[in-house]
Amino acid sequence: MTSQTAPPVAPPPLSSPLRLIGAIAHLGFMAFYGAACFTVLGTLLTTGVGGLAAFGLGVLLLVAMVYALFAAAFLETARVEGLYGFGMPMLRARRSPKGGFVGFLHTIWLQFIDGGMWRAIAHLAIATVLGWIAVALVAALVAAVAAAFAPLYAPPNARVLWDLLPLESGWAPVAGIVVAALALAALIGVALLHGVLARVLIAPIREAQLAAQARDAVNQRHEAIRASDVERSRIERDLHDGVQPRLVSVGMTLGLAQQKIDTDPERAKELVAEAHTSTKAAITELRQLARGIHASVLDDRGLDAALSALASRSHIPVTLDVRMSQRAGRDAEAAVYFAIAESLTNAAKHSRASAARVVVRDRPDAGALWARVEDDGVGGARVIPGGGIDGIQNRIAALGGTARLDSPAGGPTSLEVSVPCAS
Repeated sequence: MTSQTAPPVAPPPLSSPLRLIGAIAHLGFMAFYGAACFTVLGTLLTTGVGGLAAFGLGVLLLVAMVYALFAAAFLETARVEGLYGFGMPMLRARRSPKGGFVGFLHTIWLQFIDGGMWRAIAHLAIATVLGWIAVALVAALVAAVAAAFAPLYAPPNARVLWDLLPLESGWAPVAGIVVAALALAALIGVALLHGVLARVLIAPIREAQLAAQARDAVNQRHEAIRASDVERSRIERDLHDGVQPRLVSVGMTLGLAQQKIDTDPERAKELVAEAHTSTKAAITELRQLARGIHASVLDDRGLDAALSALASRSHIPVTLDVRMSQRAGRDAEAAVYFAIAESLTNAAKHSRASAARVVVRDRPDAGALWARVEDDGVGGARVIPGGGIDGIQNRIAALGGTARLDSPAGGPTSLEVSVPCAS
């Protein structure tokens, strides 16, 4: 029996009474909130530009302005989504795949040129202007309603309707009703305009995000294929260069022993013993190769225990700092485990490191498993197509994660990975 998912409920149209009332209430709030936002942003911009002479202060203020822009855009997107229900995921801060100070500067630049952020800021500016118009129309509506009841409280010849129209209180109801109708019509028009502009400016953010997700899915598929190719090449290389020659040697040794078993039994025994030793070595290599394909301890005891076993086999001392509140999912744990294993192997073989440190954290709020490996070696590590670090990046990218390598000449070398997990 198959279950069917109910189709999503379409949000109410922009012209529904509840939406119009909500939009008017939002615009009344935006008149003051938007003015405060742009006051803060303008202050950060002018002070930051003016403080560029004092380089540190000015740059810090401009960086703060970029993230203040993102915060304002995030809140504006959340406000529009809460009001109209376009089904948009929230804006996410941009992050550079590069490491170090260059990566930080690249992150700031990526955030500054984020089109979704600027669309939301443009909508915030328009909503602020529409908010002040809505406040003026509400004031006109209240005054017009008060004028409609002027005969109940005003003297016969009193001027009503802000004293702008020289009307006696007897004519005030007619003028009040007309002005109230016009103000209400204009207020509804402003609310509808707000919804239309939200659909034009904010809703395309969702389309852009969906397009980006589609591109990410294609990239993940390509990275998964590359990771499989790299892993297959590694297995073939290990079999061809390690186990296969050893097994060939065992076969040749046993063949020599067979030839000498009648003529030189002592030599035959030596050859059989030699073949036995080589066979045990081949079995050990096969076990290591199998462990490189999949660590069964991951399934049995989790990432912490698997990393402890890995650290105990390492050729250099490893300090482990693993703090996980729960299992992070088989794929995520396997990806992080093999990234750490490859990093420790590289540290022992190539970086001439004397120690390494491994830090692992689960981040339930971000839905990710994060790890960092750092050694005190000579540095200078780089990504070589088909190499170990390339395999790490492919495996992590195939799961939608990120891997950042920072290895300046002279060291230290650090690898930081973050993998989405199913907790």
